[in-house]
Formats: sequence, structure tokens, C-alpha cells
Amino acid sequence: MQEAITITEQPVSVSVPAGYSFTLRCRAQGRSPLQYQWFCQHQSDCRLIPGATNQDLPIIAEQTQLYTCRVNDLHRNAVFSDWVKVEVHQCVARGLPPRLWQGEPVIVLNPQEQRVEVGQPLQLQCAAMGVPAPSYQWYHNGNPLEQQKRKKLRITHSRVSDSGTYLCCASNSHGEHWSSAVDVHIGPCGSGKFFATGKIALLVGNNRYQHHPNLMAPVRDVFELRHLLEHLGFQVVSLLDLNKAEMATAVAQFLQLLGKGVYAVFYYAGHGYEHLGRNYMVPVDAPQPYAPENCISVQRILQKMQQQQTALNIILLDTCRKWYNSGRALSQVQPLEPWGNTVYGYSTSEDAEAYELQDGEFSSGIFMKYLKKHILQEKKVTHMLEDVLEDIGRDPLVTGKQVMEIKHTLKEARSLTDPICASGAGAERWGHGQELPSRTVTFPCGARAQLRFLRLFSNLMFVCAKPLPPLAHITEPQLLLHQLETDAVAIQRESCLDHVETLLASVYKREELDCILQLCALQKIQTDVVLQLDLHYTHPSTNQRTCESLQTTLQKSLLRQFVCQRKDSQPAPARVCPQGAPGLGTEPKGSLGTGSGHSLPSSSPSTFSSEPEENDESELALPGPGQGRP
Repeated sequence: MQEAITITEQPVSVSVPAGYSFTLRCRAQGRSPLQYQWFCQHQSDCRLIPGATNQDLPIIAEQTQLYTCRVNDLHRNAVFSDWVKVEVHQCVARGLPPRLWQGEPVIVLNPQEQRVEVGQPLQLQCAAMGVPAPSYQWYHNGNPLEQQKRKKLRITHSRVSDSGTYLCCASNSHGEHWSSAVDVHIGPCGSGKFFATGKIALLVGNNRYQHHPNLMAPVRDVFELRHLLEHLGFQVVSLLDLNKAEMATAVAQFLQLLGKGVYAVFYYAGHGYEHLGRNYMVPVDAPQPYAPENCISVQRILQKMQQQQTALNIILLDTCRKWYNSGRALSQVQPLEPWGNTVYGYSTSEDAEAYELQDGEFSSGIFMKYLKKHILQEKKVTHMLEDVLEDIGRDPLVTGKQVMEIKHTLKEARSLTDPICASGAGAERWGHGQELPSRTVTFPCGARAQLRFLRLFSNLMFVCAKPLPPLAHITEPQLLLHQLETDAVAIQRESCLDHVETLLASVYKREELDCILQLCALQKIQTDVVLQLDLHYTHPSTNQRTCESLQTTLQKSLLRQFVCQRKDSQPAPARVCPQGAPGLGTEPKGSLGTGSGHSLPSSSPSTFSSEPEENDESELALPGPGQGRP
């Protein structure tokens, strides 16, 4: 027998932003004229909607509610439609839904990375707008989870096998939209509150300038920070004296190694300046006067770091911040993403200089003097930097001259000491994993010598030679090591730094350093390097001095691997300054001084908040997809 009333079109659930206008529809057939009445339910309160007596119910979304429609005829027959849910999202990102939206799914809440101990519950959540409301399907390592078809994925008792990558697909009749993929870690790595999937650092120290005064402190500061960060588990590349193209290349390779969950540190020491809240690093080939087109924008680097979905971004600028280029217009900027993972540590305040301590052959920056004291502390990064700030503020040598400044959006208590729990495809080793193996050479007289390659910086190394026993058939052996002269060698020699042997002696035993040769500016090497090793000795039978020579070739690819690594997979989702020195003065230059020894003309004060600055869009064109101490 035919039903008295048949609903031919049921209303459908929707998921929309607050303020969105739409219509619920209900259609029915009957043997007599039909009447419609809509009802809504919020929490436990179900009520009739006054005046809602049409087939269509216009709605302006205000809050999440359930709706149903009653259809009755003149004979007191009545049926109810299905209950449908109108889900209202009160807070969605700007620009959502897109213009001309047709109801296709739009993700408004992505799942977040989770760290869970074995046996504890795991929950991930995804949400999407759509008309009709989207259905959900969760995936684990690319495989659909048949029992996980809701917005919330729940696993009551997690197991190690539940670790991996998760994502969710929201779909309706108009299409589908995928959430971002997130990593879930089950096991010991989940027991700590925070961890990194890798720790990667790029340190740049510019000392020898072509058109600006040379600096002293960056050599030692970069050297000491490298060892401190390696102690914390960072993979570090430390580079000295880069021109603009080399700085851009180093930054681009650094960015390629970053990925989801990585802790990233970028440190720069050298000449620099500030213009209306934006900071610029000065390459060694930058001409006078400073200009953005010849320098590297720090804010541009930070923007690129954020795009890699890192868990922590730290930029440490050991540079003067004198105002410069007051008459220049600002470049186009784009706000930083509000991800709460960015920390700026400035060695000095705006329109101020950063000072150095003279220490015999080397200088050390005031900032690094106190950073090295606190950087290994197991505390939130911003709290650690506050300790540095307070120590600098108490130093009588820079009272009234230099005050550190910290800006950040760090919402979580992440620390540089957090453990590493690798996830996904690992990034190629960056930094110290590229050491050259030692090699042994044999002279015609039968004597042997060992060549070792000792790295101080990623683009500066020493070749050390020493004789190997037995040497009974010769006496008074002496080794001399030199590089065969070419035009390229002459250019490279100009980049060599004096006194770095002192740093070498602080790391390696003195007996290993009897015969050494400095190879610097490795990033400039275009051909294989030919070394000549001369052995001078006395022949026992004739008592005459004899010299024998050998040549050995170092392939440029082996030397440049220190600074020219490539990533072959998807992103991985890796000084002790004296407390005082004699004769410290109070004026720039001399024992206590700025890197340049003079100040730059200042512009009008900049105005910006305690948040990190906006990002320059045009100053730095990174290949592939740049203290001051002015």
C-alpha cells in the first residue's frame, strides 16, 4: 500500500563558516495537499522555528545546530525528514571559503603532529567546510584506515606500529580536499614534551671585506658556535668570507635540507645594517655605500625557512643595526605566517653597534661571550636568550652602548637541547659528515708519510703531513708541503686567514701540526688541487742531504662537498671568550670596538612591534625554487 506521504528530497548536512547564507531543502509527495514545518535543536533543546513553513528554509549560519522538517497532510498523516547538521565554523583563515565557492570541500583544520607513549590514546582531528558536508577518510602511510571515517581519528591503545604519516581526505559530490600530512611518533621519542626531527644550522662569518673595514671576531665566534651546536646534535655548516652569490647559494642549500619538524638555526656575524625594521647582511664583495641590491635580506631568509614547516626557526644576528638608506622606499613585504615558531636574537638594539673584545690574536663578540655560557642550558630558547641579554646588560664594558634584543612568536617551550627523533626520509648529511679520509704516500727511498685533512670551517681546512715509522734507513727527515702555483691558487691564497693555526691547535694535538698547509675559500675551487710533498733527509751512507718529491691530487668534488651538498630526497619530516682582557677601552675600535670602527648615518626611528618583522619579497633571489658590525 502506498505511503500517505513520501519524502522525495531529504535535506542535507552542511559545514559552513559563520555568516554564510544557504538554504535547506525538503520535498515530499502525498495524496492530498502537504504542509511543512521546520524544527531545530541546539544541545538538548528542540523547538519549532516560527514561520518556517515552506519547503525551503533560508539560513544565515550563526551556530552549529540540528534541523528536521515535518511534513503533514489534511488527514493528520505526518512524517519527519532526516535530522541534518549545520556545522558552523566560527573562525576560519582569511580568504576562506574562496570566492565563487560552489560547496567543494575546503580544509579548515589540519591534524597536528603527535608524540605518544606506547599504550596511550592517540587522537588526530581534521575539519573541512563543504555543501553538502564532507565525508572523511583517514590514511596511514598511504593506506586507507577502514575504521577511521570521522573527523577525529581515535586509537585507544597506541602501538609502535601506529607510528608513521597520517593524512585525511574530505570529499563530497563536488570534489575532494586533502589535509596536510603529519607525523606520529609512538615510543620513547614520544615521552618527551618536544623533540626535533632533525637539527640543521648554517653559520656565516664575514671577516675580510673588499670595500669595507676588515673584522676580527667572526672567525672565532663562528668557530666556537659550531662546536657548541654540534654538541647539541646539530648538523652544522660554517662558512667564512662569502660574496653575495656564495651567500645566496649557501642559504638555498640550507633551506633545501629543512623540513617538517626540523630545528633550524641561522647565524651571521659580519657587517650589516638595518632599515625600518629590516635587516641586511653585507657580503664581502658589497661596494660602498650599503644598498639592499648588494646585500642579503634576513627577513627573506626567515620567510623561506617558515615555508619548510620547521618546528623551530632561530636567527641570530651578531651585527650592528645602525640605520641606513633612510631615503630608500621599502620593498614589497608579506607578513610572516602565524605559526608561533620563530625566534630572533639580535646582538644589539636598533640603531646601535655590536662590540668586540680583543683577545690576543683574536677578537670575540660580546654577544658570543655570553651566548656560549648559556646555549647548552636545558630551557626554552627565549629564556636562554634572556639570560644572555641580562649578562650583557651587566657587563660594564658595554653599559650604555650595547643591549641585546629578542623578538619571537615561540608559543611552545622548545629548547635547543630537545632530543632528535628522525622521521620520514632522512636528509643528506649536512656539515661535519663530509670529512676527507687520510691517505698515505710512499717516497722512492721507501719512507712513508701520512696526509690528514683537518677541517676548521666548512670552506677552510688544513692538510697535515707527518712521516710514518720506520725511518731507520734515513736520518733527519723533514717534510715540506705546498700547493702548486696557478692563477686560481693565487686568488685563493688572498682569502687565507692569519692566526687560524691557533684555533687548529685548540682542537688537534700539537704533534700533528708540524707540517701544515691551509686550504681556504673551498667554495671557489674550480679545478683539482695538486699538492707537492717534499721529503728532505740525510742519507746515512753518504751523509748528504737529499730531497725527494711526490705530488698528490685532491679532487675538487671532494673538497667542494664541504659546501656543495645536495638533497636527494624529500625534506626530512640536522669560544671561549675571556671574562676580561687587559687594556679594554670604552670607545669603538681599539681593545673594545665595533667591527668597522665608525658609525653609519642614522635614519628616522623605525616603529614595529615585539613580533618578528615582516618579510622582504624582492631583495634576495634564492637559487632553485644571503655584523653588522657595520
